[in-house]
Amino acid sequence: MTGERVAAMVRFGVRGQVGVVGMATIALLAGMGGRANWAIAQMTASPERVSPSVSSIPQIVPFVSQTEQQPAAQGQSNTAKPPKAAPLPDKFPPNPLEITEPDLLIPYDYKDRPLTAQERRGMTAAADRLALRGVAQFQQGNEVAAFVSWNRELRLRRVAGLLAAEVRALGRVGDVAWKTNNLTELRYITLRLDDIWKLTRPSTDASKSDQQQTQTGVSGSAPDRLQLWQELGLAYQLVRLPKSATQVYEELLAEARRRDNTYLLEATLISLGQVQMGWFDYAGATKTYQELLERTQARKDIFNEPIYLNQLAYIAEQAKQPEQAINYQEELINFYQRLNDPSPIPALKVRIADNYRLLKRLDQAEANYQLAYQLAQPQMQFAIAGDALRKLGDLYRDNNRLEAALRTYSFLVLVEQQAYNTYGVMTAYDQLGQLYTQQKQYSQAIAAFQKGLEIARQLKNREDYFVSQIEKLEKGEGSRE
Repeated sequence: MTGERVAAMVRFGVRGQVGVVGMATIALLAGMGGRANWAIAQMTASPERVSPSVSSIPQIVPFVSQTEQQPAAQGQSNTAKPPKAAPLPDKFPPNPLEITEPDLLIPYDYKDRPLTAQERRGMTAAADRLALRGVAQFQQGNEVAAFVSWNRELRLRRVAGLLAAEVRALGRVGDVAWKTNNLTELRYITLRLDDIWKLTRPSTDASKSDQQQTQTGVSGSAPDRLQLWQELGLAYQLVRLPKSATQVYEELLAEARRRDNTYLLEATLISLGQVQMGWFDYAGATKTYQELLERTQARKDIFNEPIYLNQLAYIAEQAKQPEQAINYQEELINFYQRLNDPSPIPALKVRIADNYRLLKRLDQAEANYQLAYQLAQPQMQFAIAGDALRKLGDLYRDNNRLEAALRTYSFLVLVEQQAYNTYGVMTAYDQLGQLYTQQKQYSQAIAAFQKGLEIARQLKNREDYFVSQIEKLEKGEGSRE
């Protein structure tokens, strides 16, 4: 290599600002002698002409700044703008219920062969231990670690193929996720429950039905499938999906009717009624419990009949249907009268009176309050008798029947004393004092408030109130004199 050529390359390197690396390259080429021309030719040749034997030689490319590559336009600043950060991918985190990494507790070839009974037992035992570990971690306040343990448990149960146990665990973990507002975990659990439900629902196509059994591991026997659906219904309740739970229970009902399975039918109706009540579907709950009532009455089941009548009355009250509630309550009274059991009747009479009062049928309300008191007193049900008198007194007072209200509250004092309800006695004296004041019978009002004050001092409750009432009346009485 000639000195002129090397000098020219040095000058080119200086002008190009190749730096130390560039100068080192020039020096290397200078030392190569006659082979320099060949090396330069190989470095500057087009990609098509480069020899494969030289492809392993790393090419040293001098750094050229962005401002040198793109000169600034005339009148524009030559300051380089910082590159924009790449936007983060908008993706959900990986599903923790899917098996994406090897697990020492899961056979590596589980997809290629059926698991042995011993492997299933081992995975089930490991899943049980993980469930307990998650509970301990959660109780210690380590919520993240708890869900890691539970998710691993769910993966093991999924591979083990025992769907009823998996669904039961999904419901348990989903309940905790809902209570702790872990919406991501709840979403994946819900998706898994939906997948299991879709795969196990009955299909009219026989080929699809066989495919479902293969995919899910559920045998075609009815007990296995029905048990799984019962677990699914409960799991959907635990993750607060009433519509999905209702769909499962309706499918169970259809199967129970087809098989004429009375026990399964009534158990499913009870579960369905609880879901409907819990989510304020009063119309659906009424229909469900009405069917339960009819079935119990048909077989003369005196244990469950009053339970369903009470439930129907409660549903009607919650649905703001007092007239329908009265019908069920009257039917309950007839039931207890047939059994010669008068003890539940006074409380029922109070509820009937309350519903008549909502209907503005005050004469019926008054009659039932009075009857409730008359029936409760000889049975020594003093709390119910006091409740009936208190509500009757309020009814009289609201309708400006003050004399009747005074008599009622006077009886109430005696009843509350019989019930040893000291606070109730104090409240009754307060009501008497207010009524006497309203009738301008101030001396009687002061006497009633003074008796109330004595009890208030015993209870250390509302003392200031009674003192202020007495002082107000005494001042007013002095000014009137």
